[in-house]
Amino acid sequence: MTCRAAVTAIGLLLAGSGLQAQVADTSPFRQLSLPTPNAYRSASGAPGHAYWQNRADYALEAVLDTAKQEIRGTGRLTYQNNSPDSLRFLWLQLDQNIFARNSINALTAPPPLVFAGTPFDMANRGFEGGLVLTRLDANGKPLPHYIWDTMMRVDLPQPLGPGQSIALDMAWSFPVPVNGAARMGRDGSLYEIAQWYPRMAVYDDVHGWNTLPYIGAGEFYLEYGDFDVRLTVPGGFLVACTGTLENPDEVLTSAERDRLARARADTQPVQVVTEPEAGHENLTRPAGTGTFAWHFRAGNVRDVAWAAAPNFRWDAVTWNGILIQTFYRPTAALWAAEGVVMAKHAIAYNSNLWAMYPYPQATTVEGPIDGMEYPMITFVPAEHSREGLYWVLMHEFGHEWFPMTVGSDERRYPWMDEGFNTFIDLYNAEDYFRGTAYGDSVADMPLHAYAANARPGDEQPLIDAPVEVRDLYWTAYQKPALMLRLLREDVLGREAFDAAFREYIRRWAFRHPQPADFFRTIENVSGRNLDWYWRDWVFTTARLDQAVDSVTGPATRSAPARAGGPGSNMRGQAPVAPPPGPGWRVFISNRREMVMPAELKLTYDDGSSEVVHLPVEVWNLGSRFAYTVPSSTKRVVKAELDPDHLLPDVERGNNVWPRR
Repeated sequence: MTCRAAVTAIGLLLAGSGLQAQVADTSPFRQLSLPTPNAYRSASGAPGHAYWQNRADYALEAVLDTAKQEIRGTGRLTYQNNSPDSLRFLWLQLDQNIFARNSINALTAPPPLVFAGTPFDMANRGFEGGLVLTRLDANGKPLPHYIWDTMMRVDLPQPLGPGQSIALDMAWSFPVPVNGAARMGRDGSLYEIAQWYPRMAVYDDVHGWNTLPYIGAGEFYLEYGDFDVRLTVPGGFLVACTGTLENPDEVLTSAERDRLARARADTQPVQVVTEPEAGHENLTRPAGTGTFAWHFRAGNVRDVAWAAAPNFRWDAVTWNGILIQTFYRPTAALWAAEGVVMAKHAIAYNSNLWAMYPYPQATTVEGPIDGMEYPMITFVPAEHSREGLYWVLMHEFGHEWFPMTVGSDERRYPWMDEGFNTFIDLYNAEDYFRGTAYGDSVADMPLHAYAANARPGDEQPLIDAPVEVRDLYWTAYQKPALMLRLLREDVLGREAFDAAFREYIRRWAFRHPQPADFFRTIENVSGRNLDWYWRDWVFTTARLDQAVDSVTGPATRSAPARAGGPGSNMRGQAPVAPPPGPGWRVFISNRREMVMPAELKLTYDDGSSEVVHLPVEVWNLGSRFAYTVPSSTKRVVKAELDPDHLLPDVERGNNVWPRR
């Protein structure tokens, strides 16, 4: 047998035995592994033809006892099972148990979250509280239940079948903490109340019952429904709440009702409670003694929060039929000067660019909480600068789109909530402060945060659970905002991105999207395969290093030197020689894991220049690419990648040829 024949025989033997050499797919464009589409979630990213979602409606009553610093509540929860499954038990969230003596939060340290040096403190700091459940019935019969940390399983006397509903009657109480894990709390006579009633956990087609406990870092994942809420507070208090006030004749003065009517009819702000009136019960409250019961209704919301104080100032204005309100203490000077104007712009800008605000009113309350969002109401601090106030006020209102409208799972994926919201904030703040130094630079904030936060060995992927993330400021807020900004500005372009992002909001409004639903919607509407993008930005901590290796022209016919060096992951291939004939060629390389489109600025010997936009497909055949300059009449004297410094390139020293 000849040598060639022997090699051929061995090859055939290996092929027949399945032992032939295997080559892993290391292409940055390889397919991303996503959940298999099904009847509930389609391959296009839209809800499937059999998509279902359960529903929770509430009738709640609560008393604010300022002497005992306590909330006492009663209510009926009506739960509708729209799933195809029979449910033998239900899970509810008892969020106030985050303050119980042996809670996970009390025994561990929540992940740090620091904004520009200001910590968002999610620890209970030794406060001992928790929710005391005194009644849990169905049809007048007590229900057995099991409580673990902030979660409660309710065992049903018989399975709740598809299409069936059950009504739970409950009574409870809890002491109001000063700092409620940075989500709610009190400051003197001002109360910001949230996570104040037993809330239904979500049962969905992905995880079944979502029973991750509330530790502090992961926020909330809730069902939608209608709320009927009655809040009894001391007689001198004003109340702001999710929903529409149903009994203004009982709790407002005739002057306040007249001013509200003016605010609904006029485009200019109206002071419903003025500075001289604030804190004076005889001027702000109807005649009477004791307490007042405020009645609110809210439709198709996932939660209700409220605030109460005896010394609120109250401004209001209407935009596009939406009543926009600010409640603040007389000491909050920036709020008096501009708060309601800021609130109006925040709501109007997002409505015009992305999707119309879906509720009849939007209220923001000044108080001790450094920023927190709930349907139709947000908690925002006084702040010390116009820029600081606008950012927090606008950011919390931005949550009315994510996750109040698009109901993503904040407990697992804060980047789909905080990150999406921070992304839309960049454009909103840019517009409000347009023409100022802040307005001209605020959109670049996530890029500027890259060097300090995307530290090798310390940075974590966006997909990591929030309770395990060491730098939530970067992973939940800034990096996903940068990811979406670059996707809009540098990968898809505004026209393609905006159509896809708006469609995502439309498809998943008042529903529960998963990451794959977002990925598939953006791809299907834009017509682009973005597996490479999601992998680099969401599932890994890939880094970008684009380089200009060399430039050759008619007088320089040799092939470029091979690029590489520390950190290089370039796939091996032979250098590409310049083609025959005249012409300039620019040899560029992608030296790290992340791939992105490339912007190449060429400067010629006559002083002219041009920018060439190279699509990400230039890396299809490997990590090196040779760009041929169409014209050879001018000499290339300089070549630079990313000349405007828009990309998070980790080594800018190799972006320019000739080297400095």
